[in-house]
Amino acid sequence: MKDSHLSAGHEVLVDVLAVDDCPSSLALLDTALAAPGICVHTCVDPAEAFDLVERIRPRIVISGLVMPRMSGIELLEKIHHFDASIDVVIMTAHYTTETAVDAIRKGAADYWNKPVPVALLRERVQHFAAEARLRAAAGGRPYEDRFHGILGQSAPMWELFGKIKRVAPHYRTALITGPTGSGKDLVARAMHGLSRVAGGRFVVLNCSAVVETLFESELFGHVRGSFTGASSDKPGLFEHAHEGTLFLDEIGDMPLSTQAKLLRVLQEQEVMRVGSLTPRKVNVHVIAATHVNLREAVAAGRFREDLYYRLSMLELEVPPLAERLDDLPLLEQFFIDKYAKQFGRDIRDLTHRARLVLAEHDWPGNVRELENVIGHACLMAAEASIDVMDLPKYLWEHAEELPPEHGSSLEEQEARSIRGALSVSKGNQSQAARMLGIGRDALRYKMKKHGMAAGR
Repeated sequence: MKDSHLSAGHEVLVDVLAVDDCPSSLALLDTALAAPGICVHTCVDPAEAFDLVERIRPRIVISGLVMPRMSGIELLEKIHHFDASIDVVIMTAHYTTETAVDAIRKGAADYWNKPVPVALLRERVQHFAAEARLRAAAGGRPYEDRFHGILGQSAPMWELFGKIKRVAPHYRTALITGPTGSGKDLVARAMHGLSRVAGGRFVVLNCSAVVETLFESELFGHVRGSFTGASSDKPGLFEHAHEGTLFLDEIGDMPLSTQAKLLRVLQEQEVMRVGSLTPRKVNVHVIAATHVNLREAVAAGRFREDLYYRLSMLELEVPPLAERLDDLPLLEQFFIDKYAKQFGRDIRDLTHRARLVLAEHDWPGNVRELENVIGHACLMAAEASIDVMDLPKYLWEHAEELPPEHGSSLEEQEARSIRGALSVSKGNQSQAARMLGIGRDALRYKMKKHGMAAGR
């Protein structure tokens, strides 16, 4: 075992442990990784390496895969059980997608194919070191509020971001689960953006919107004359997504007959157009998403078990909004900014009362419901801050239980909402009544009650 510290004058910030039964590989790693802010430790015995992990708690461990006494995967599992915050990278001369995904599922931060170019090695370790410093400074939270198009600062989202970052460079097929409106499509786009086919197309098929008889033609294409209406050859979405990603949203709605053919394409990486006998090779990464429990669908005979296991080798679960309420203020402000700009309104934030109402809601429609609520409120608000009565009625029906905002009563807030609707509709009472969700006669009564002059 050897410890290699930095020269005098440099502060040691991040410990890196390299483990390999090949001394020459360790010597290369020791030389390549030496840099300001990095302290490299090397070890040829994985059992001794774990003792060192317990003693110095390195931020990063780089381990070979095949070693005597203990494999790299076994070492990974021991380290992950000891301290899951340690980034463990596995290196091997026998790279396969399956072993890479298996290692990452067991907690590996990355999986590299030997020999790793020195420049890339340094770049990746510096990246991990920078994240380790950020994580330490932020109490274990290594990401900013936005991660490849996804907003989040809660612990469940940081955990999801970490998984996406680790698995995206290695997957061939993946399954994303989560309730409707939780953002599974954004996760799929982030996976594509971090994958090896990021430069290719991201092609989307909503399986719940396709007529059953057209599924195979949509996915695999068809040749002229293969069925009524097939007037010319047509490539399917698999061919269109060649060298890119095909996102199959709501895959639980795919017919069983199509599921069988999809499984064959995933296994063989080739498609057969409807009516053709000639297979066509494709290189496509496939991401499926669903809000249903596919295990239950398999038990009920609605989904093929072999396809489920093929897809779920890598499964990412998107948490519902109710489990990530720490993200609520961030998402609220994002949607306020979005819809204020879209509608040309000077809306800047929410009142304290309105935030309390939103925080107490259970959000069955998840982020999509929140977006709809804020969009509605941006239309209704008469002032720069969205208040309770600007929100959809089902949210503020019990708002009288909340304290008034700066002394304003519900009556005053009702008046504000009516003025806001009339302002947006340019005085058109019929349109304002529709926006408020009430009848025109009810609107006129309320306008009279609040002393508002009748317009159109």
